[in-house]
Order: sequence, then structure tokens, then C-alpha cells
Amino acid sequence: MTGLGNGSALAAGNDARAAQLGAGPLQPALDEPGVTDVLVNGAQGVWVDRGCGLERWPCEHLDEPGARALAVRLAAACGQRLDDACPVVDGRLPDGTRVHAVLPPLAADGTSISLRTLRRRALSVPELVAAGMVGTEGATLLRGLVDGRANVLVSGATGVGKTTLLAAMLSLVPADERIVCIEEAPELNPDHPHVVRLQVRRANVQGAGEIGLDQLVRAAVRMRPDRLVLGECRGPEVRDVLGALNTGHDGGWATVHANAAVDVPARLTALGALAGMDADAIAAQAVSALDAVVHLRRTSGVRRLAEVAVLERDTRGTLTSRLAVTADAAGALVPGPGWDRLARRLEVGSGR
Repeated sequence: MTGLGNGSALAAGNDARAAQLGAGPLQPALDEPGVTDVLVNGAQGVWVDRGCGLERWPCEHLDEPGARALAVRLAAACGQRLDDACPVVDGRLPDGTRVHAVLPPLAADGTSISLRTLRRRALSVPELVAAGMVGTEGATLLRGLVDGRANVLVSGATGVGKTTLLAAMLSLVPADERIVCIEEAPELNPDHPHVVRLQVRRANVQGAGEIGLDQLVRAAVRMRPDRLVLGECRGPEVRDVLGALNTGHDGGWATVHANAAVDVPARLTALGALAGMDADAIAAQAVSALDAVVHLRRTSGVRRLAEVAVLERDTRGTLTSRLAVTADAAGALVPGPGWDRLARRLEVGSGR
């Protein structure tokens, strides 16, 4: 029998690894440089996102039975169950890849699988500038927010780079400070020597044992954090985060889903309602706790800093967002009506 050459042996080894530990026929797409998302749309095929929108990926051998079998195996690799009794799963592969899968009949066109890659290292600020995410003026402003220990909320839609920007900003934190990150799943990987990462625990099959973000925020406050970071604020934990940032824990960061900076007040109000807070309470807490809202937007496939705003209360006490700067197409910052307030905060921070 003819033996395998080195190249063939390596290819066979990679195929075996992908079949047993990775994403099977989708693994080559995940390994492709620049790919952030791999999507199986049932009978419609496989699509990938390299940062410039979705494009079809050739995967001729992944039929519906194969897609279902792959989804079930991926769920098992995440330590979860996926079958007719539990047809939706969200988890993490051992390498950090995020997995979301839905089986028919909930997925009407066939098994749906969504994979999002985990960035292996945090990008530096110069790399963000080179990628077009921020201009040189925007980079200086963001550095000022970190150096001034401002409490910042990063907003934007899914996939606009909120986590990427946040990791880069945390990499600027002085090495003698302790960062405590709270996340649903570990995504933040800042280039910093002292990072403690906490992640939620889902309920077991009996529905017991769940540890949520709100509980982890309360635990993190007792861990002597110099910087308290919430990967994503999406529920009642907003009460605990704003409470912590109002009690001396400055320099904190969090992310939130929102369509624009002006929509952040409505989003915070809705999240506060989940925690039993009325609009007046969430407005008072947010204005006191948050120094800036940094909003990201994806334009023509490029993820970029679009706006920086400050939170205020109008004459009726309603929480509002006032634009401090807007980034033009070249990344230059155009001052807005909230600039004076943001500039005062940066000046105060620079003197600390």
C-alpha cells in the first residue's frame, strides 16, 4: 500500500480534526482569513462574511441530513443538546467559535447554522485606524476616554465591531490596573496583563443552576476591579451596572445594541423596565453613570466609528442623547451640540 506524503497526511489530519472537533465541511470557511461569520441557510446553501457583506461559499456536499447531523454534533461539542425536543441551541466550541443552530420545523427551509469566529487577539489602535474603523482624531478621542477613566457605552447593531473596539480600548488601560470582564460567553481578549473574565452559567436540563449577568456584576464589584466591563447589556443587569458605575467604579465600559446614538435612551429605558426601574430612575442613573456613548455603524461593508454622544435629561426629565461629535466619510470628527460637555469631561479626566 502506498503511504501518504507529508502534504496528504497533513490534509487528512486536518479533515479528521474538522470532522471530530471543528465545524466539519464548514471548517475551511472558518479558517479563511478575514471571515467573521459562516451561515448555513437550510436548502439555500452556505454564506460567509469577510467584512464586505455576505457571499456564497461553495459547499456542495452539505445536504439537509448532513447539516442536521453537523448541527447536533456542534451542539454536543458546546455541551448542549439539540433535537426535536430542544430545537434551538446557542453555545461555544472549544476554540471559542460561537454556534447558533435551529432545526426544522422552526427553521422552515432546513437546518440553520450560524457560526461566528473568535478574534484570537485584540487589535491595536493603529490597526483600527488602518482598517478604517476610526480616524486619527477618533483614535485620540477614544484614548482620552480611557486615560480620563470615563464610563463609556459602546452602541451599534450586531456585527459592527463593538467587541473589537472594546478590546482595543481595554488594551490601553495601564498595566497596574485590574480589569474584570463580565460576559455571556468569553469574547473579550484585551492585550493586558491583569484581566479577570466571568461568564454566565446556563440552567441545566432540570432548569436549575443558572447564574446570570446581574449576579456576576454584583460579584465583580467585590473583586476589587479598577475597570468594570460588561460585554453586552441586554437585560435587568443594567440596574446593577449603572449602580456600580455610580458608586465609584469609574473607567467602566459596556456595549448595547442600538440603531443610533439617539436611540440609546430608549434602549436603556426598555432594559431598565426589565429590572423594575421606571423611566425617571433609569434616566437619573444613566446620566450620572455614563460619560459618553460611542456608536459604531457599518457602511459599505466597513465597520466604523460614526458618532459620540452624551446623555442628558430634558426639561421634562426624559433621558435624551445629544451628539458630541459625528465622523465624516474620511473619519474626521465634526463637533455637535454636546461637544462642550464631552470636552469638559475629557479635561477633568486628563487632570486625574
